[in-house]
Amino acid sequence: MLDKLEDDEYAYRRKENTYYPFHDEAEWQLGKFLVENLTQTQIAKFLKLTWFDTRERPSFTSKDQLIGWMDTLPCFTEWKVSQIAFTGYKTSQPIEFIWRDALDVVKQLFSDPTFANHMTFDPHVVQAGDQHEYGDYMSADMAWKIQVYLLSDHLPMGATQVPIILGSDKTPVTRVTGGLEMHPVFITIGNIDSEVRSKATLRAWRCVGYMPIVKFKVHPDYQTILQARLWHKCMDLILANLKAAAAEGCFMSDPFRYIRYVFTPLIAHFQKAAKAVYLSGVHMPFWRDWKYACPSVFLAAEILHTCHKFFFDHPLNWVKEAVGKHELDARFAIQHKRVGTRHFAKGVTHVKQMTGREHRDIQRTIVASIAGATPPRFIRAIRALIDFIYLAQNPVHSPDSLKSMAQALADFHSFKDAIVDAEARRGKNGAKEDFFIPKLELLQSFCGTVERLGSLMQFSADVTERLLITHCKDLFSRTSRQSKDFALQCVRILNRQEAMEIFDLFALLHSRGASLVNAIHAEDEDVITTNPALSWVSRVLPDEAKSVHGPRPVRNHFLKGILSGDALTAFQLNVTPDYKSLSPVEIRTKYSLPDFDIMLTDFMHRSSQSMGEHSLWDGKYGRLSTWNKFRLQLRSAFQPRIIMPSRVIQAYPPSEDFPFGNCDTVLIETMRDDGQTSSRVAQVRLVFQPIIRRGSNLDLPTYLSTPLLYVQYFHFIASPDEQPELSMWTVERSYVQDNTGNRYRQGAVVQITDVTHAIELIPCFGEKVASDISSATCLERHERFFLNNFADKESYHTFSTEFA
Repeated sequence: MLDKLEDDEYAYRRKENTYYPFHDEAEWQLGKFLVENLTQTQIAKFLKLTWFDTRERPSFTSKDQLIGWMDTLPCFTEWKVSQIAFTGYKTSQPIEFIWRDALDVVKQLFSDPTFANHMTFDPHVVQAGDQHEYGDYMSADMAWKIQVYLLSDHLPMGATQVPIILGSDKTPVTRVTGGLEMHPVFITIGNIDSEVRSKATLRAWRCVGYMPIVKFKVHPDYQTILQARLWHKCMDLILANLKAAAAEGCFMSDPFRYIRYVFTPLIAHFQKAAKAVYLSGVHMPFWRDWKYACPSVFLAAEILHTCHKFFFDHPLNWVKEAVGKHELDARFAIQHKRVGTRHFAKGVTHVKQMTGREHRDIQRTIVASIAGATPPRFIRAIRALIDFIYLAQNPVHSPDSLKSMAQALADFHSFKDAIVDAEARRGKNGAKEDFFIPKLELLQSFCGTVERLGSLMQFSADVTERLLITHCKDLFSRTSRQSKDFALQCVRILNRQEAMEIFDLFALLHSRGASLVNAIHAEDEDVITTNPALSWVSRVLPDEAKSVHGPRPVRNHFLKGILSGDALTAFQLNVTPDYKSLSPVEIRTKYSLPDFDIMLTDFMHRSSQSMGEHSLWDGKYGRLSTWNKFRLQLRSAFQPRIIMPSRVIQAYPPSEDFPFGNCDTVLIETMRDDGQTSSRVAQVRLVFQPIIRRGSNLDLPTYLSTPLLYVQYFHFIASPDEQPELSMWTVERSYVQDNTGNRYRQGAVVQITDVTHAIELIPCFGEKVASDISSATCLERHERFFLNNFADKESYHTFSTEFA
């Protein structure tokens, strides 16, 4: 990459002035800000301000000079505009196609040093025990088939695959006077790790074309056919050199500066809508001469539309019909609010359009929410579909997980008659409908797709919707939309935008004297936070790491937080407590915990006996600091080297808005009388730590030196096997009775490191929701709850495979 920058025509001038043609770094930043944020008219007005009369003017004195300087900056893959014509067919406007060579873009991606530690170059097999794991493309069957097993037509010895993934979204990025519309086409490569590709802001996707949307002056019956042929003709233009590379191979430089002989098979092409594939009436589809490209493979089903949109369009409507809209809304509205998940305060039936994130949040609690309001067989059918959707989102699959997916789909078909019996499967006219739903049929292909291409999550069309924002939003806002040369202006803006991004990197490296060659090394951290650009710059230029912008990184509490004994869980509390010095009496009153001092004394007695440490700190008269929340962080259940975003566990005292407090639930590991450990469900009522007054010579023993929790327990009353329609544990509040006959909740003091998971409890609503319960009181006014194993994909995996 630096070699290409050194070949620029003005490279010799930049040896003396890194920011040429600009005077220095400050002037470059000013020029970039003006071009990125103002129109040309506004730039001209800015440069004519009398403010400059008493101050030094920038080297550029006019908007034209500034734009000219920007156009001289180095740009790797230049955008072009081509005129497209169909002999014998006229259009309302000339067809102007904005595009760039996809092979050049792929070469740039393949050699990008920021992805060096996040790339795979060879097919491989991952074994977990006796199970073959399917993760990214390079671990799946198709990679091996192309690389090795096509005996009569295999790749040459030493060749490298650069698998091509295409994505497009039919949402127009510009609507201009005269009806000119375009929608983008994106490209990435399967060598880059899927967790990097799945984040649009990490720049692993690049736009390669803006497909024109035009109206032909023909009979309406031919409009769709001609538009489809135009789409494929444009794709042919973009991908011509990629297809040649797939057949004959080409040479590319990888991020380590090695030259590789590569082939470019097409492995996936996903779009916002299935009908956008444009097959009707196309006699020359763009993949016709693309070696190793087969529509049955690369037109793979994906999660966003085949699962999430299917759920919103069909199963959610079945539930609305079976439960009733008012009752369903009430069940969602009164659920306990957890930090980090969407709470539907007004219910879910009034929303006409939702994002994939909202679809997932509804799926999270839908099964437990309808328990008691619908027949068991109906619940089991919905549960089977949610099981399938959750399993399909696994980042890593095995033959066992694929078998579970197939079983979940089979269970749905076994119990779907209950949906008809509940009169929930109705069309717009109220008539009963069958189950011939195209997206439901597509679910049968998921297992085969995973075996061929790897995890489906790496091909989710959800990313293309985000790419519209991260790559295309406001891109053309500075273009004169009345201009006849609109497309040409767009091309100039696109080239200018990429040139500025490249020049920023060039200037940063050269002005700081960084060495690219010594910057790349194998990743050796046990826990990885994925942000390639940030991790690369932090190695090349440690002092400049803060200058790299991207998605908010996952904060790693395993580095500086409190660790559990097995180092599988990390905890973090704010440095400053919410209440610095409270007595046990004040805590009893403020948090409504009448037995707090008794439980603290009991904890100290048990801990001192088991650990052989005794303390002079007085549990009745000592002072304590308290916190209203803490964070819990786990490693991924699928890939232990990946850390998950932390979860906030709330423990707020009673207030006007929350008369019983606002407290979340967790899973705690406890020691039984027989010396074995077991898990218990508990609600965290207080987070605290004993403190020592200044000047005191007293030292706290180990069991008091880490934060403690006061919790109230639940006990299990039913297992998943006893409720097969739900397949959830049922818990109930635990109570104890004192010598006077008073009954109160069973509480205990435990160490914070005894917590293993954040969990979600959904009240057992029964046939109808009580009218006097709100989201602020649902955990307090109910006694019986379902332990929701759909809280998130990680929890689902844990409760399905470990907790039982």
